[in-house]
Amino acid sequence: MPSSAGPSIDTITEGGRVTQVGEGQEADESAPPVMTFGAPTAGEVLAERYELVEHINNDSAGRLVWRGVDVILRRPVAVVLRYPGGDSATEMLQAAVAASRVIHPNLVGVYDAIDEADRAYVVREWVDGQSLRDLAADGPLDPARATAIGNAVASALAAVHATGMVHGNVHPGTVMISDEGRVVLADARTDGDDSQENDIRAVGGVLYFALTGYWPHAEAPLRGATAGHGRAAIPDAVRDAGGAIAAPRQVRAGVPAYLDDLTMDLLDAEIAPPSSDVLAAELARLDVPAEEEHYLDNSGPLRFAADTEEEPSPLAAAGGRKVAVGIAGLLAVALVGLLIGISTLGDGDKDPQANQPPAPTSSAPPAGDATPAATAVRKLAVKGVRIIDPYSKNRSEVDGAEKVIDGDEDDGWETETYRDRPNFGNLKKGMGVWIDLGEPHTVKSVQAILSATGASAQLLAGTTNPPSSSNGDKQLELDYKTAIGQPFEDHDGTTMTFNGFDADQKYQYLLFWITELAPAEGGFKLGVQEITVQGS
Repeated sequence: MPSSAGPSIDTITEGGRVTQVGEGQEADESAPPVMTFGAPTAGEVLAERYELVEHINNDSAGRLVWRGVDVILRRPVAVVLRYPGGDSATEMLQAAVAASRVIHPNLVGVYDAIDEADRAYVVREWVDGQSLRDLAADGPLDPARATAIGNAVASALAAVHATGMVHGNVHPGTVMISDEGRVVLADARTDGDDSQENDIRAVGGVLYFALTGYWPHAEAPLRGATAGHGRAAIPDAVRDAGGAIAAPRQVRAGVPAYLDDLTMDLLDAEIAPPSSDVLAAELARLDVPAEEEHYLDNSGPLRFAADTEEEPSPLAAAGGRKVAVGIAGLLAVALVGLLIGISTLGDGDKDPQANQPPAPTSSAPPAGDATPAATAVRKLAVKGVRIIDPYSKNRSEVDGAEKVIDGDEDDGWETETYRDRPNFGNLKKGMGVWIDLGEPHTVKSVQAILSATGASAQLLAGTTNPPSSSNGDKQLELDYKTAIGQPFEDHDGTTMTFNGFDADQKYQYLLFWITELAPAEGGFKLGVQEITVQGS
């Protein structure tokens, strides 16, 4: 147990930003000097429990980082000491208390925090392994491993952000990979004016580094190496004359388009990033075995932009993307208010022979037995439509849903204008257009014609039909978790089409969820002019 010389981790008042203090950052020239009076020595036991084994290094705040052993539980620990203790160590100790209460497999655990007046120290989990910086020293990682690491970091941040706190120090030196392959995020900071948004953008930096070996945040240089590993300079990203960074696919071959897009969107200051839980869920969806990566080229992430370009030349338009991050997939959390006009695709131009079965062979039935024709694909009638808005009590935006299926593309339903951010001003997780096909049908495609470009959405399916009310909409949001169809990006700018449906699955209820609105005068809004469903 901690000594009586100072308060333990259970008695320090909580406050500050979450931290795993002292993940072995090496001191630089700006680091405060370390007071060596009474400095510890190998073999010393702190608080009658933590034996110091080896001095690893000093971090950038001038704290001493030691490898130690918990002599009671017989497990390795890291001990971070600050001289002196008292008031000067309050922030470190308070932050350690906060960190100890965020338990997540991708966060380094904090075990104890003790103030002994002349010194204070924090005891945390010891991780045998290496940092992402060291791991990538021999070259960029393969896309699958980069995605898995990004997923782990985003998951750790989601746990931190859920408490209202900020990590503030996400970079390749604080992302650690254990010898067993576990990825953990360490060494959050208590200084600076960091934000959760900066944390999320830093995940884009981690992905960029893992994929290329370059660091894209020249304005935020790395603050040090992880425990037990030397400081290593990381080259800045390749840039054009204007300072725009090259996309990962322009730096190295073999980076999938979906991962390239997601990384660059996270780094684009003009695109509002998703929340950390949404980003973690999307990266989890993209974290698939290498043999299944071909599927993701067609299924994610959903990005909806005004311009569709040929493969850009190196550095062309790098950093200047205006595409919305569409966090698609198995994600009902990312429902953001776009309401879309719905009507079903006509079949007047379809080749009547396109869906006929192959010509009979010698094993076909006699001429007198007619071979049944394949079920014709047609525009499906929509029996019911309404706007789903789980997050507004006044329900001022739920009127006009019938306009999305009236056949008039010039008159549709639209959201209100939201300021500051395309995700409904950060006021809602989402809105949607719910469609009732009357009975189960095989769906071939769903097409939404929108009022403007720059929006993102996903298509969901469910089996319930709760009442049209605030509570009913909340229940529907909970029930509709299955993302269906593959987003088809060969659109004309304002037409969004979903296809690739399972031919053996039938659907009666569909939900078109808008995840980001389009830029508009005074903010962001979107109109859904028409929605059509094609099937049988």
